[in-house]
Amino acid sequence: MKQLMLGNKAVARGLFEGGCSFVSSYPGTPSTEITEEAVAFDEIYCEWAPNEKVAMEAAFGASLAGKRSFCGMKHVGLNVAADPLFTMSYTGVNAGIIIGVADDPGMHSSQNEQDSRHYAVAAKVPMLEPADSAEALEFTKLAYELSEKFDTPVLMKMCTRIAHSRSVCQTSERVVPEVKAYEKNIGKYVMMPGNAKKRHPVIEERTKALREWAETSDINRIEWGGKEVGIITSSTSYQYVKEVFGEKVSVLKLGMVNPLPEKLIKDFAGKVDRLIVVEELDPVIENHCKVLGLKVEGKDILPVCGEFSQKLIAEKIGGEVHERKSLDEEIPVRPPIMCAGCPHRGIFYTLSKNKCVVLGDIGCYTLGAVAPLSAMDMTLCMGASVSGVHGFNKAMEGNTDYKTVGVLGDSTFMHSGMTGLADIAYNESDSTVIILDNSITGMTGHQQNPTTGYNIKGDPAGKIDLEALCKAMGIKRVTVVDPYDLKECDRILKEELAAPEPSVIIARRPCALLKFVKHNTPLTVNADKCTGCSACMKIGCPAISMKDGKSHVDRTLCVGCDVCKQMCAFDAFEREEKEG
Repeated sequence: MKQLMLGNKAVARGLFEGGCSFVSSYPGTPSTEITEEAVAFDEIYCEWAPNEKVAMEAAFGASLAGKRSFCGMKHVGLNVAADPLFTMSYTGVNAGIIIGVADDPGMHSSQNEQDSRHYAVAAKVPMLEPADSAEALEFTKLAYELSEKFDTPVLMKMCTRIAHSRSVCQTSERVVPEVKAYEKNIGKYVMMPGNAKKRHPVIEERTKALREWAETSDINRIEWGGKEVGIITSSTSYQYVKEVFGEKVSVLKLGMVNPLPEKLIKDFAGKVDRLIVVEELDPVIENHCKVLGLKVEGKDILPVCGEFSQKLIAEKIGGEVHERKSLDEEIPVRPPIMCAGCPHRGIFYTLSKNKCVVLGDIGCYTLGAVAPLSAMDMTLCMGASVSGVHGFNKAMEGNTDYKTVGVLGDSTFMHSGMTGLADIAYNESDSTVIILDNSITGMTGHQQNPTTGYNIKGDPAGKIDLEALCKAMGIKRVTVVDPYDLKECDRILKEELAAPEPSVIIARRPCALLKFVKHNTPLTVNADKCTGCSACMKIGCPAISMKDGKSHVDRTLCVGCDVCKQMCAFDAFEREEKEG
């Protein structure tokens, strides 16, 4: 039957129809929904792993046991999983394994816009790149066939626009292949140097075979139109090209972006007058064409940064540019900000007030860097806050000008903060780490993690005790504080920064958006008491504004956290009376 599907949901449907039995992922926008949709199928075991490396290794283990498997992540997550990826290319697979990776051109929710195609080239594994939801479904099933036929993991590359757009898909029944028996094979699966040397030539031969397959596969197809211009493209760029030019140009649409065909590209190039490669981010296809000796345009006329659009394609290549409506330029910008009642706000206010150097991390708490709090000095990658504060403090030993802390969330700590804390404990830096425990993985949409006590389905699961874990790692000073209590936060922060040894502060309060959280009644402002000093505006709460020179609380946003009330020297914030 036909269904309108989100791109990520289509991948999940492809996993189901393709006979996948095991899914392990770490949430990361724009890839998260693949696993969230896959969990709806009882036939597929799904889990959230602590990080992407663990997810990929778990998926490999399931493949080794003879079951088709999948692991999903965003592009920066593939950095974390790169270690097993490169060696899995050498070992090959038993049952098929797909690695889903979602790139984020334009950096809608990411710290960089790296191009994951480089990983496919470097690791010498095939990569498929669908251009809509229908292809996402079909390519997923095809990926399992290729994985088992060519004894290789297969990368499935999505991007924000394909992952989060909808198109019509044709669904079919689930087909589960016979479970492949596990057979001990030391030469294939034990990658010590002597065995790995023998596997490398196998990989080179596999790449040749895959390139031959790519020459004739219908996922790489030519759509003939006008031959004055020929465009080679893939993914969402293909959609833009077709919307702008229709059949006015000829198009070579690539569904496999590694390895790239050679004869097919040369034949296409020989039949058009002008050859252009349209691809977001890096010139991967363009450079391949140049190696083939072709005269090709690409990044000389198209940008290497950011997302493409129909308008950009038309302007740069010569299509018709349609007039577009735009918003009034006088509309004020609405910057991203922490939600009303966010438990992180009190901690960042305290850090800002104490003029701390804050080495931050990846999560919704990265918004602590935004004005008016402006309480973050660095954000690099998952877990870097902990390792970074150790290095900063070691380099600054003897210098008392800086009060430095590392700040990260509970999920991020489980992802890659523990090893940094081990470095602090082992090498004994006087470092303070603040774990913002909001009882969930917040930024990517409230996924469970090993500290919450629930699994991906919301069922009770193993729960890691953060206090016990930190103490077991050698941290003697471990303190829990309520981030809504500003005086206590200030006292504990000063105390731990003054201690001549490593310490951990766990700021514990559930995310204000969690369904089980019961909020207080909203606050209101007593205009007679309010002096208009604007001190309450320093926390950047979206529920608070100034109106007619007085503070004003939007009761539809306020959750009654009392942080603003604690800041007011004039006791102007009062609790609304409960109705009834």
